Amino acid sequence: MAAASAPLLLALALASASILASLAAGDTNGVYDPCSDSRIQRGDGFTFGLAFAGSSAFFSGSTQLSPCDRRLNLANPSQLAVFRPKVDEISLLTVNTTTGFSPASAGGYMVAFAGRKYAARSAPVFVSNSSVTVSSFTLVLEFNKGRLQNLHWKKDGCGACSGKSNFICLGKQTCAIRTNVCKSQNQGTMDCSIGIQLAFSGTDKHESVLNSWYEVSNLQQYSLYGLYSNVKGSLSGQFNKFF
Repeated sequence: MAAASAPLLLALALASASILASLAAGDTNGVYDPCSDSRIQRGDGFTFGLAFAGSSAFFSGSTQLSPCDRRLNLANPSQLAVFRPKVDEISLLTVNTTTGFSPASAGGYMVAFAGRKYAARSAPVFVSNSSVTVSSFTLVLEFNKGRLQNLHWKKDGCGACSGKSNFICLGKQTCAIRTNVCKSQNQGTMDCSIGIQLAFSGTDKHESVLNSWYEVSNLQQYSLYGLYSNVKGSLSGQFNKFF
């Protein structure tokens, strides 16, 4: 995937990752490339990527490949974002879709990935098309002795959007917004930026248990949805004061 195909998205994500890495106290993980392998401990930063493309673009024949695999040719209009959350902390990650980036135009699906020899990738998950957009996701990174094994998308259910006119429930499992009300379509007023609640499971390189997914799974979904909405609104309000 050429960096030139997503200059703004990639540059912003890498800049954010560098800032977070420089501020992280006790981070022993010196690997910042999402296509390199690492072993982590609790409190480290961990770099992973999100690739946006059509669902079939992530496959060679019937085999799904990692976006890091050179055999996978993710050309335009695919897009890339990179994050570096702190291991075993619940994180709320965002991809801004109000300033030009359109998940639907990129192909409508996303895959989370990290590593090369130990290449782990999630299944492609639907994000957006011309009719509906999913903006809230839960992603779990599963480790074994500090090595990433799997990335799982968890279904959040439809409790948070029940009875709301601009939302529909997809497959009785996922809240989706009607795309025509989203700001990214230059016709709506709703911020449909992608929000990803991130958690960790398994063990680190010292075989300490990673507990954040257990904590998330015991919380009510509506409270997490509300927390994300409040945080995003607060941050947007602060940035609006400066720009």
